[in-house]
Amino acid sequence: MMNTQEIIKNQIETNDVVLYMKGNAQFPQCGFSSKAVSLLKACNAKFITVNVLEEPEIRQGIKEFSNWPTIPQLYIKGNFIGGSDIMTEMYESGELQELLKEIPA
Repeated sequence: MMNTQEIIKNQIETNDVVLYMKGNAQFPQCGFSSKAVSLLKACNAKFITVNVLEEPEIRQGIKEFSNWPTIPQLYIKGNFIGGSDIMTEMYESGELQELLKEIPA
């Protein structure tokens, strides 16, 4: 059986865009997660979400995996991008759209 770090690594490696968040894309459970989802949708990104509220071991594990203390966390093509503040800055500069446009919808 895979441990939490292996599960996270597998999620990130097998999906181009992964958002670790509170809630899901339909029902975000915090403002920051909601913002992150709306930014990805604004980029027409195809992404999966992992609800850390339903999986406490992932909630803790992802913080260790990325060495980043807060949720949400965005990964694109296996690379840790950041949380909603960084996503917002990247969206405003056009960098987020550039990263996402290379990913097949």
